[in-house]
Order: sequence, then structure tokens, then C-alpha cells
Amino acid sequence: MLAILKNRHVRDTGFQAGFVGALVILIVALVVTGKANLEAQGLTSGFGFLERSTGWRISFSLIDYTTSSPYWLALVVGLLNSLFLGAVSLSFATLIGVTVGVMRTSGNGMAELVGTTFVEIFRNVPLILQLLFWYSLLLSLPAPREVEPVLGVFAFTGRGIYIPGLNITGLSAFLIVVSLIAGASVNLWLSTAERFKTVSVAVRRKWKICLWLGVAIVVFAITWWGRLPETPFFTIPEHRGLNYRNGIRVSPELFACIIAISIYGAAYIAEIIRSGFNAISPGQGEAGHALGLSRWQIFTRIRLPLAIRIVMPTLINQYVWLFKATTIGIAISFTDFFMVVSTAINQSGQTLELIAILMGGFLVINYSIAWVLNRVNDAIKLKGTQMRI
Repeated sequence: MLAILKNRHVRDTGFQAGFVGALVILIVALVVTGKANLEAQGLTSGFGFLERSTGWRISFSLIDYTTSSPYWLALVVGLLNSLFLGAVSLSFATLIGVTVGVMRTSGNGMAELVGTTFVEIFRNVPLILQLLFWYSLLLSLPAPREVEPVLGVFAFTGRGIYIPGLNITGLSAFLIVVSLIAGASVNLWLSTAERFKTVSVAVRRKWKICLWLGVAIVVFAITWWGRLPETPFFTIPEHRGLNYRNGIRVSPELFACIIAISIYGAAYIAEIIRSGFNAISPGQGEAGHALGLSRWQIFTRIRLPLAIRIVMPTLINQYVWLFKATTIGIAISFTDFFMVVSTAINQSGQTLELIAILMGGFLVINYSIAWVLNRVNDAIKLKGTQMRI
């Protein structure tokens, strides 16, 4: 017996088993105690409430929802709203961030000043304050009856932003955004992955053409499937009476969330991109000049691919953090996943179950984002130690 206890492997295994066992016992004890407390207060546990009617309305929904819809459908609406907000905000944050990052490393004094000013202002102001600022600014816009459309098609009013659009369901719009993001991700993978370096440029160009043709076909199919019956396929906002009709109305809550998250995230992404460009040795660009490449070719074929490889792990963390930041919409009553769960807790009293659903939902979403981007990082990173920059 003493000989067994002296074995380090046996002791380590015993300690680990004891720790896991104690953790399981603690969890079971908490569950039993919580259930007993709920029963003492006359509260029922379980997920049967998900089939009950909610009785409350949701202002923004990508799918059909009424006050008689069950709780599970309300949770799906909130989840889709969060995914839609995250997809749009992260896309804009990336575009703005990369642009500002390039400006800060362009060597042009005015561009660097503008980029630095952007980063220093929006990075150092709390996100919640930026959200409240943009929301207040949007609500202070004139009433629809006082607004003349910009270029005849855009109307900026205190009730929302009216833009031209297709008469399709919200779910179709969400699927179109996802399809475009997926297409851009695959295009980046084809351009930078190490496994495609042996494939000629002409072949890869054909692959990309086929890729975007496929994306166009998918987008067209989704648009046709989601078209609203008995309505024109494309409409523009029209001033009628005291309000605008037709087109797409973007609510102040949704628009404020998109602006705040996009700009705040772009300030951090810009610094991440700038660090990637600064980590590239000047010799890389000089080699491109020696080969007769133009400045644009050096940027797109040398500097940008190397910078993306360098900063991808940091970008992954930033994207996960930015998606979690979509929960700030509750401050202005945007009906995202967090807002729907909070309202459901107040209405149903099923606190533990709904918090578990909220935590599980964000865990699955953020893990999926990290998993996909980590696979992209593994595909595009240079193997071995030949990359010494």
C-alpha cells in the first residue's frame, strides 16, 4: 500500500479524481438545494414554460412573431437578432478598422493624423456612452413629415432610417448576410492558405470566379424564396402624409447599436492591423520593388497577407469580445437575445432555466466563432520557422 502511495502517477491521479468528485458533489448539492428552495416558494422548475404564450410583443424580428407566440419562439427571435447585429457590426468594424489601420501606416501625414484621431477618440470612450450618444442623436432627427429624402431615396428621421430595399423577409436578409460573409471568408482562404501556394494564379482566379458565381446563385435563390407575396420586388421610400412608406426602415435602436459597436470595434481592430503591418520587415517591400511590383501589388500580395497571418490570433479574441458586446442593446431596449431573456425572466419567473439558456447560447456562438476562425488561422499560417520577419 505504501509503495502504491509513493508512486507519483497514482497520487496525481487520485488527487485529480478527488477534485472532480468533489466538484460533482458540489454541483449536485447546489441543484438539490436550489430545487428545494424553489419548491418552498411555490415555483416550478423545468422547461415546460417554453410552450406557453408570451403575451408581449417584440419590436424587431427577422421571423414572424406575435404576442400569442410561445417562449421558445421569442428566444429564437432574440438569438437571430443578436446574430444579425453581430454579423453586420463585425463586418463594418473590420472594413473600417482595416482602412484606419492602413491609414496609420501609410506614411501620409494627413492620413496618419486622421487615423490616430479616430482611434484615440473612439477607443477611449466607453462603449455604453457611445451607444447612448448615437441613440440620442438619431432620436433628435426631425419627424418624417419634415424630412426631404437625400438623393431621392434615403430619409433620415427620428423614427428610423428609411433606405431602398427588397421586399423580402428578415430571415432571408439574415441568410444573405451570412452567405456573403462565408463567401468572403472562403475567398480569403483561397488567397492565403499555404496548401494553395502550389496552385497557379490563373487556376485560383477561376476558383474564385466559381465561388462568387455560387454565392450569387445562393443569394438569388434566398431572395426569391424570401420575397413577400403581392408586393413589388424592389421599393424606395416614398413620402406619404406624415410618414414614409415602402423601402426598409432601420429602427433607431438597431442603427445605434450597429454604429456604436462598429466604430468602437474598428478602433481596436485598427490598432491590431497597425501592429501587424509594423511587424513586417521593410525588406519584404524592398524585395517586391526589386521584382518590379507596383505599390498596390506589394500591399495586396505581400504586406496584407503577412499582416493577417500575424494578427489573426488577436483578431479572433477581438471578434469574440465584440459579439459579446451586442448585449449593450438592452440599454436602449433593442430586442436582442439578452433583452428577450431578461423580459422572459420577469414574465415567467423561470430564472435559472432562462439564465442557463442564455449562457448556453452565448457559449455555443462564441465557441463557433473561435473554432471557425482558428481553422482559418491554421490554414493560412506559414508552417515551420521559415517566416522570420
